[in-house]
Amino acid sequence: MKTVKVGSYDTAATDGNIFTINLSVIRWPPGTGQVPASVCSGSCSPGFRRVIRRGEPTCCFQCILCPYGEISNKTDSDDCYKCPWNLWPNIQKTKCISKTIEFLSFEGSLGTSLTSTGIISSIITVFILCIFVHYRSTPIVKANNYTLSCHLLLSISLCFLCSLNLIGYPKKEKCLLRQTVFGMVFAICISVILAKTTMVVFAFMAIKPNSRLRRWTSPKVSYMIIFLCSLVQFFICVLWLTRSPPFPEYNSVTEPGVIIAQCNEGCPFAFWCMLGYLGLLSLISFIVAFFSRSLPSSFNEAKFITFSMLAFLSVWLSFIPATLSARGQYVIAMEVFAILSSSWALVICMFLPKCFIILFQPNMNFRENLMGKSREGIR
Repeated sequence: MKTVKVGSYDTAATDGNIFTINLSVIRWPPGTGQVPASVCSGSCSPGFRRVIRRGEPTCCFQCILCPYGEISNKTDSDDCYKCPWNLWPNIQKTKCISKTIEFLSFEGSLGTSLTSTGIISSIITVFILCIFVHYRSTPIVKANNYTLSCHLLLSISLCFLCSLNLIGYPKKEKCLLRQTVFGMVFAICISVILAKTTMVVFAFMAIKPNSRLRRWTSPKVSYMIIFLCSLVQFFICVLWLTRSPPFPEYNSVTEPGVIIAQCNEGCPFAFWCMLGYLGLLSLISFIVAFFSRSLPSSFNEAKFITFSMLAFLSVWLSFIPATLSARGQYVIAMEVFAILSSSWALVICMFLPKCFIILFQPNMNFRENLMGKSREGIR
């Protein structure tokens, strides 16, 4: 150790420089000109917090990164602080920044493609309806129940359009109506299919002598089936909206750094009851059509309904596990895709073969031709 004069203290100084020090003459023990640190650990920068090492002096600590969703905005902070629910830490965890609000918008690439697909699909369905109206006097249209076919095409067109109600920012009115409108439109659509299947069965069984089913072949029976099946779905939706209606909410838990604007279904049980009833109607239509697929007819409607219901049920059965693995806007996108796919399954399986014959093979669209093939089927 060596004593060195490095400065002075003069209270009588007139220039105000009472204390002076010459740092250049100081020699610290390590042999450097730097002041030795008085702690055994370096400072913790913002984004970290200090944790004292157990069994060591209080000046010895380690720097720990702030945990998930928390920040520290000063040096040597002892604690980290959580961000508000609508904010999220930046990468350095030194300040809170606004979260991204996510929803399936019309402006996004995914929303735009689904919207355009739904609109174009609805227009194509209306075009098929115009074809049926124009050729309503032809045998193939008459043989497949012209009135119910028009009702079915109109309801399928509405099915395509109801998918648009799921796209966009989830406002209160949209949340109230989007699932209930979807449930009602699809209930009417499947009820029409069930009515068509039932009428096909009644029509062939009523041919037998002394059959009591002839009075059940009236159009009023088909309308009654549609009304009653749709009425059950209507009651389910009314109870849902009156007891626990859907409402918009922000989900800040599912994805870090993202606020998902979504509709809370209110009562999940009511939502699954609505979907379950659609599945029940589809299953009944499939079973009736499956057991009546061998009825003698060249253009047996039951065969087409069997394939369409099989495709319809396959789409919605695959939709359930797909939504469990999806997050955010992709949950809604999966539902929209299921609506479009199942609706196209009905169009392709039930109406595409008829349109092909009407437009490109008119020589097959004659009563004699149809009856002749029916006789071949019976033999």
